[in-house]
Amino acid sequence: MSRFSQWMRSKPDSAKKGPKGWDAKLATLEAEADNAPLGFRGKPLNRAGDLCLKAGDHARALHYYGRAIDALLRDEHPEAARGVASKIIRIHPRAIRTLYTLTWLDLAARHMASALTHLRDYTEAAKRGNQESRAADAIVAMAKVVPEGEFLNAAGDAIGLLGFDDLADRVHGWAADGGSKNVIEDDVEFTTHCIRAAIGTNAQKETGDSSA
Repeated sequence: MSRFSQWMRSKPDSAKKGPKGWDAKLATLEAEADNAPLGFRGKPLNRAGDLCLKAGDHARALHYYGRAIDALLRDEHPEAARGVASKIIRIHPRAIRTLYTLTWLDLAARHMASALTHLRDYTEAAKRGNQESRAADAIVAMAKVVPEGEFLNAAGDAIGLLGFDDLADRVHGWAADGGSKNVIEDDVEFTTHCIRAAIGTNAQKETGDSSA
């Protein structure tokens, strides 16, 4: 079990007492997740999140959705993980780490319009959360492997908005040169790299991001 999963298994302090049968239903879904074969562990956790959301307990919904993302990524279901991450953003639009995860998954799926949107939202959320330095390094990590000039220019602009002009100039230079020396041109290798990076974003809790 990853450190992220261990953290997500702890009940949120703000969890509400649900309706009758609530804990029993969640316990059943927990057991289903624990006993599910490889490839199916995320579905019960996602359903648990939906149950909590329907009951109005957003804190616990985020708890289960975060664990579902972790399981789905490790079971190699990035599109399903992307869908769950989108649920988190609807509940908690300023979820810094989830926006970063979504940007990687957008890149993996070649959804450039969504990647640009989530990059912008991630940058804005990081500024609000006083995580400019971490976000700038994270965006550089993306820019190093992305070949598309449109994304590289947007990444350079984002880094500039975070206050790191030298890094921004470097990334804009990569855009002009057709990519960094570490750019990944092979489609399969690029997708694999992006998914692994998305898994890495879920490895530990970030300060100021309670969303998973």
